[in-house]
Amino acid sequence: MIKSLSHAAHLLPMINQEGNAQPGEGLTALQTFTYFVFAPVAIFAVIALISWFASAPKKAKTEVLNHIAD
Repeated sequence: MIKSLSHAAHLLPMINQEGNAQPGEGLTALQTFTYFVFAPVAIFAVIALISWFASAPKKAKTEVLNHIAD
């Protein structure tokens, strides 16, 4: 049983690969940070600001003077 588990663990990286798939170049630390941290946080902030502005309480309108006071 242990031998079959070790054999399955050895083949695990091959399971996720398609036939003839070649991995590309790795990402730099800056690219990784930009793609997986900065971009999602920026998108979240933009959506939050849009929703905050859309749901912010409106200012009460001042009453318009319709007649001249004597």
